[in-house]
Amino acid sequence: MSISLDQIKTLRDKTGVSITACKKALEEAGGDQDKALELLRKKGEAKAASRQDRSTSEGVVAFSQSGDKTVLVKVLCETDFVAKNQDFIDAANGLAALLLERGVEADLSAEVAELSLKMGEKLVLANPTLVQGNVIGVYVHSNHKLGAAVELEGASADLAKQVAMHVTASNPSTMNPQDVPQDLVDKEYVIWNDEMQKSGKPKEIWDKILTGKETKFRKGLALATQNFVIDPSVDVATFLKNNSAELKNFVNLGV
Repeated sequence: MSISLDQIKTLRDKTGVSITACKKALEEAGGDQDKALELLRKKGEAKAASRQDRSTSEGVVAFSQSGDKTVLVKVLCETDFVAKNQDFIDAANGLAALLLERGVEADLSAEVAELSLKMGEKLVLANPTLVQGNVIGVYVHSNHKLGAAVELEGASADLAKQVAMHVTASNPSTMNPQDVPQDLVDKEYVIWNDEMQKSGKPKEIWDKILTGKETKFRKGLALATQNFVIDPSVDVATFLKNNSAELKNFVNLGV
């Protein structure tokens, strides 16, 4: 009998199994969803259905580069055991390559479902991000838990990679101090004001102290004003200026 795309989609949504496997099961079951699901379970292909509510707190950062484009993505799994599996790491980079080829909005649910069956765990793609520019450096830490891409102007990819390494070490959240969200600063002000109340310092100097705390807080979160890990005597912006380079963009992912 003829199996419709809607029937296949319904079964795939229930199981996470590939389109081909769903179509074959439905054909064998004469189009009956329950029978097709049971066939997949007997074959061990529908284990993904029981994984949907499981936590995916482990995983790796994967990337792929070609020309002036780089894609970073988190591929999440259930256990550290799978996250350290080289086949899983290679497959995660393969998914990043597909996103680079098809676009970061591409639907890779079929590929993820097949890898999930192979690994025996629930898997999730998270934060697929495209960085595009003439000079891009990428660094993924040896444990594959941290990864960053940095776009520079007027520099080499090796220099950009050094800054990407800094990003994974120092975990900046913005490019510049003024980019730090005000709501984060406001939360800190609650703590700082409480400290002032308990400090016994004259109220006349509170504003100056609070302004200093805000400046330090913003600089600590901004990539440009963090002390460069390779040369802590200068901040990142100064290091780049000394090397005739300029920071344009960065992506920071961690599992």
